[in-house]
Amino acid sequence: MNPRISIKSIFLFLCLFALSSKTIVRAQAKEYSPAFFTDADREKKIAALYPLVESLYKDYAEKNHIPGYSFGIMLDGKLVYSGAGGFIDLPNKIPATTKSMFRIASMSKSFTAMAILKLRDENKVKLDEPIKTYLPEMKGQQLTSDAPLITVRHLLTHSAGFPEDNPWGDRQLSVTEDDFQDMLEGGISFSNVPGVAYEYSNMGFAMLGMIIKQQTLSHYSDYIAKHIWKPLGMTDAEWEYTKVPANILAKGYRWLNNNYIEQPMLHDGIYGAMGGMIVSIESFAKYVALHQQAWPARNDAENGIIKRSSIREMHQPWRISGLNANYKYPSGRPSPLATAYAYGLRWSRDGEGRETIGHTGGLPGFGSNWQILPDYGIGVMFFANATYAPTSLANTMVLDTLVRLSGIQARELPASKILTQRRNELVKLLPDFKGAEKSGIFAMNFFMDYFVEPMQKEATDIFAKAGKTISIGEVVPENQLRGYFDIKAQNGTVRVSFTLSPEKDPKVQEYHIKLL
Repeated sequence: MNPRISIKSIFLFLCLFALSSKTIVRAQAKEYSPAFFTDADREKKIAALYPLVESLYKDYAEKNHIPGYSFGIMLDGKLVYSGAGGFIDLPNKIPATTKSMFRIASMSKSFTAMAILKLRDENKVKLDEPIKTYLPEMKGQQLTSDAPLITVRHLLTHSAGFPEDNPWGDRQLSVTEDDFQDMLEGGISFSNVPGVAYEYSNMGFAMLGMIIKQQTLSHYSDYIAKHIWKPLGMTDAEWEYTKVPANILAKGYRWLNNNYIEQPMLHDGIYGAMGGMIVSIESFAKYVALHQQAWPARNDAENGIIKRSSIREMHQPWRISGLNANYKYPSGRPSPLATAYAYGLRWSRDGEGRETIGHTGGLPGFGSNWQILPDYGIGVMFFANATYAPTSLANTMVLDTLVRLSGIQARELPASKILTQRRNELVKLLPDFKGAEKSGIFAMNFFMDYFVEPMQKEATDIFAKAGKTISIGEVVPENQLRGYFDIKAQNGTVRVSFTLSPEKDPKVQEYHIKLL
């Protein structure tokens, strides 16, 4: 973090009690129950940081010559705080608001991916089907004679063997379906065979747009508007910029020679499937909420738009894209970072095990980013009208700051009944394991892998050092069949971890004990 930003931001955090004069909105959205979050003061802790968030975005925009911007903070499926600053139209001095509509570029890709998964769920598209089934123009096109056929899944994960096509692809937004089809029929070039490498391809997502049209007889933009935007209530969303009222349309700018140069807007074409969406923070928040509400897996009624399991599938790391052992957060805190591409989304996991889902968008005149931490129920959005504005860095800084300073904890899954039952049964056997072989709680492998006498000695020695038992803790589950519990004693804490078998009546197949 820049020292000037850090000092000023912390000062504001400690001293400001009134919000600035810029547009600030405490938005109302449909709530969902944040099951498994045990901290009742989550929102209050986050709210205390709103002045700091405000300062971070403001300072970042000034430092990076961003003419206008808007941002939003998501918590547990709600847009809890949003704001804006600067101008969306410099000559006419039209201020940015949370209803200003920015072109979000490649953040559009996840909408196209979601449309494909929705069609998959309806048995209209198969992810592992060769794309020649849907796009006959691609028949016979391959780098080598032994190359596998390109599939829909390859397109979703940037592994079809096409070359990375930024910034070329950014200039293709207005290409028509007919012109794109002519290009495919004329033949395309490959950089790899499919399935062996990650290489970012805007052309691949244009192909997905064509597949949506081929299977639904609707332009990809019409399909997404009808089946995703409308059910979510995303009223401030559009593909064609001429349909957006001038007073809310963000114009794009490039900072050049100490001056802002307006960038031309491109009309909607087939490449819009990779980056053409225009939307406000308030409307995009409803889409982010849909992603947050997909976690955790549960028995609630579905949302009616797309299955929660399909959204969670979108979040999985399907194609590894990088590993940075020397990564540092903007604050300077080191943490190794693994990254991968999911379905129209980016995935990362840091050295603390924190997983982030989201995507960046960049076009001439625009930069945008959204990120969520599914396990924490928190997310951020940042739209800007400057060419390739580095919005992801700002959001990473804000999101990391919110989590660290608020102290909110990751979601805690409840222990399954069988884990709790096996804990109770193990406690009765400790430390001497008397009657363990006849207890019926151990899987058939257990006494071939663990021997009673060594287990008795180990547990007896540990409990002798620990002293008198004070209390027995609840099971902390790693998943529904694995977990641990702590036994608090006079001289320390005894931790017992165990894993259950996959049988209908799961039994203990693995066990460990140690004195903390």
